[in-house]
Amino acid sequence: MQSSDPILIKMGQYVSDWKSAKDSRYVFLSCYHLMSTNMVSAINNKEFHDPVWVDKLLRHFADYYFEGLTCYDCGDLTPKVWERAHKATCDNDLSELQFLILGVNAHINYDLVLALYDLLEPEWNTLTEIQKKHRYEDHHHVNYVIASTIDRVQDEILEPLNPKLEWVDSLLGRMDEYLISKLITSWREDVWKNTQQLLKIEHPKDREIFRLQLENSVLKRADTICMF
Repeated sequence: MQSSDPILIKMGQYVSDWKSAKDSRYVFLSCYHLMSTNMVSAINNKEFHDPVWVDKLLRHFADYYFEGLTCYDCGDLTPKVWERAHKATCDNDLSELQFLILGVNAHINYDLVLALYDLLEPEWNTLTEIQKKHRYEDHHHVNYVIASTIDRVQDEILEPLNPKLEWVDSLLGRMDEYLISKLITSWREDVWKNTQQLLKIEHPKDREIFRLQLENSVLKRADTICMF
């Protein structure tokens, strides 16, 4: 049954169009679409302390992706992390798995820090310690939603594009999915720490310095991903 959620519809349309155009950007967005679908289900199933807040974050987070995409497609100034990730999908020497991890790197290690800050900054000093703990626990629970999605990402998206991954599964079991899940979990823990640092910065100029440092670290990680 097709979802009526506007974000999922928008993602699904881009995936369909990009597949038809043989635009490799659909690899990351297909995975993002699948994970977002599971996130919407988890929110509807009340798996979070504050489903309304998590839903707001989900949509604000997606806005960062689509705003960067619109800028890139229109030739406008694009966040450097996304310019790097989008351009990489035209590199025939890179694999579908690299396309995926490059997108995850840009969206989690950069976009998510900024999206979390946008939502937490207006409320952080008014939250009780219990409420702050719940915010972190909701952030952490997303890791379980992602982990439950990784097998489908491998089976439905990556393996059809690269059949060699099938024998990797037969040799290692599901070790490759486990490692991807652990990588994303580690990155998301760093995201929370970076957001906490950003919340402590009072002056806009200092926040911009922090953003530039964050951007640089994400770009360096992208370079490393492209070298594998």
